[in-house]
Amino acid sequence: MARVRFRDYDADRKEIQVFLKEFFKAEADGRKHFPYLEQLHKIANRNQNVIRISLDDLWDVNEDLTTSVELNTVRFQKLFAEAIDDLLPDFREGDSQIRDVLDIYIDHRIRMEQRLHLADAGIEPGLGGQQNAQSSGVDMREIRVKFPPELLRRYEVYFTARSHFKPMSVRKVLASSIGHLIQVRGVVSRTTEVKPLLRVATYTCDRCGAETYQEITNPTFMPLILCQTAACKGAGAGSAGQLQLQTRGSKFQKFQELRIQELSDQVPVGNIPRGLTVYAYGENTRLAQPGDHVLVTGVFLPSARGTVGGRAVAAMAGATGVLLADTFLEAHSITLLSESDPNLDVEPTAEEVERLSDPDMYNLMAQSLAPEIYGHEDVKKALLLLLVGGVEIRPQAGLRIRGNLNICLMGDPGVAKSQLLSFVNRLSPRSQYTTGRGSSGVGLTAAVTKDPFTGEMTLEGGALVLSDQGVCCIDEFDKMADFDRTAIHEVMEQQTISIAKAGILTTLNARVALLAAANPAYGRYNPHRSVEQNIDLPAALLSRFDLLWLIQDRPDRENDMLLAQHITYVHSHGSAPTITDTIGGGGDSSSTGRILSLVELRRLITVARAQPTPTVPAHLADYLVGAYVEMRKEARVNREMTYTSARTLLAILRLSTARARLRAASEVTKSDVDEAMRLMEASRASVHNPPGGPHDRSRPASYKDLIYQVVRELLSAGDGTTRLADVMERCATKGFTPAQVNEVIDAYENLNVWQLNMGRTRLTAVV
Repeated sequence: MARVRFRDYDADRKEIQVFLKEFFKAEADGRKHFPYLEQLHKIANRNQNVIRISLDDLWDVNEDLTTSVELNTVRFQKLFAEAIDDLLPDFREGDSQIRDVLDIYIDHRIRMEQRLHLADAGIEPGLGGQQNAQSSGVDMREIRVKFPPELLRRYEVYFTARSHFKPMSVRKVLASSIGHLIQVRGVVSRTTEVKPLLRVATYTCDRCGAETYQEITNPTFMPLILCQTAACKGAGAGSAGQLQLQTRGSKFQKFQELRIQELSDQVPVGNIPRGLTVYAYGENTRLAQPGDHVLVTGVFLPSARGTVGGRAVAAMAGATGVLLADTFLEAHSITLLSESDPNLDVEPTAEEVERLSDPDMYNLMAQSLAPEIYGHEDVKKALLLLLVGGVEIRPQAGLRIRGNLNICLMGDPGVAKSQLLSFVNRLSPRSQYTTGRGSSGVGLTAAVTKDPFTGEMTLEGGALVLSDQGVCCIDEFDKMADFDRTAIHEVMEQQTISIAKAGILTTLNARVALLAAANPAYGRYNPHRSVEQNIDLPAALLSRFDLLWLIQDRPDRENDMLLAQHITYVHSHGSAPTITDTIGGGGDSSSTGRILSLVELRRLITVARAQPTPTVPAHLADYLVGAYVEMRKEARVNREMTYTSARTLLAILRLSTARARLRAASEVTKSDVDEAMRLMEASRASVHNPPGGPHDRSRPASYKDLIYQVVRELLSAGDGTTRLADVMERCATKGFTPAQVNEVIDAYENLNVWQLNMGRTRLTAVV
């Protein structure tokens, strides 16, 4: 039988000391740079309080030691600390100028120990006590051994994972990872306030004056009560002194608890996101807020579950608490991930930027967005611009004009609204998907919860906070209660969430693009009712949506045939048809012939978002002003249109800048503005001219429309003016009565379309 080989930790400690003193990196000029010697100098002189050991550096020196550190991190963290403790006295340059209360307390205790050693050696202590101590052979290191190392240690040791480490999802962290150094990606769902955590408790006996030290390794501990020194024990039973906690002589460390949750792309279908508790100490605190996407490197450890915060977790905690354990991740580093996908977080290449500049790329990317869904070309282009986002404006006065787009998809059941939302949720690196009926105002914004350790009230971010710098998809938007729906008004415009609950007054960032899907008020769109009656959403909410699309399901032989062929193709081949194979031959022959994969599309969107902020040149100002004034005029003439306000102009600017970003352009051009206005007009036309509605051009025209066409023809032929007699004559030949003609002329005169002179003999068009 082979003998078990035990590891020699003393030899490991010596190797660690050699590594810290002798490891160097060769610079470009040939000089040697000793990174850890430099850190030791800074720590010894109180210019730095964290030393980070790169496991890539350790791997270059000793692969076996590196593997041991990764598999038994807590033990080797102590070994590194002990090795540093032995090396630090050699790097101190006199007394440090940075001293706190604990330093003075420890120095006083060390001087008292020196005096006791000198007295035992028969040396009279005086002003030269330290020199006397050295001459008597008293070693300062022997004096420091009487104190807990954690009390004298004024630095923290953390490991940096090797570069080849692949981050894990929360779901993949299992029992086999306990004690190992791991990396986990997730989104922060809750953080606590930073609190002082007791590391070393110092007690003073009220009888003999001796000091007792207690190292704390768990969140809860049992304080010492009776003095255990020989003087108190020898005095007899019942006469031992009581220990009094000395807070000024104890050591505290900053502590914060975080809760991270799985990213949306890591959750399997049909499962709920899993969470993991993270304990952050010292300099790793206050690095993340709810909604931040983080990469946490740390040690996965268990903790006893018998009590939490000094309270039993259940009535049978005393009987079963030993058998239960919670797990947590002790953080060594917390890295904030960028707004883009961390796996694609690399600098854009010149080829990728040039690819975005291709004129056909805009249509190709739109066709690659949910390719299994047939049609909806303009809707997909609008969703593509939503994913790219416009430009946020921050004037000097502090006012913030949002750059994120808000889009509402309203339509009949079965038109793929939910599928579009689901695809956008999968495509966006930062997104949250929720439903109106299953969401409350608190669940969307933020909830106030009680911290299990401190009992204090803390904030836990909702869906809008967790999707900060991303997209929040809300399905069944019309099913939300009015009270819950008003909670997102501030988010849609100011991009913040103001909280005033349970004594907590704060403002959270919610820089999110909102994508909502809703059904009309009567289940299906009723063309015999007005737009307001069909939409049935508050005007204050509608005005905050940049685009409102109405998607109807109406019978159409040609369109139904193409849709059915597309669906059967997807089911037959298991994928969407390529652009050159598009049913009906609608593909662009200049395209690549294939749709982009999800990874390619996400990468191109990431590259577009990374481009410099496009600006609006001055020569486009007049064009934008004229377009906005014309839209206001049209809204005034057509009273059935939805309200047009300054938010409409801001929506055009957001769409234009998003289109310029998608082209990797530094300036917005007239074609970008035209495309933004085209999408705006297409969305308005879908609402105000629905098939079968009062403005549907496919239905038979009324006598008012036909008379209006006759008058417009005569005005055009007469350079903007015509005689009323000619109008009467032309309309009479078409079968209209004079009363009908006068009704139409008076109605459009009231709308300021044309003017009739005082004698009612001549019509003049209003330019």
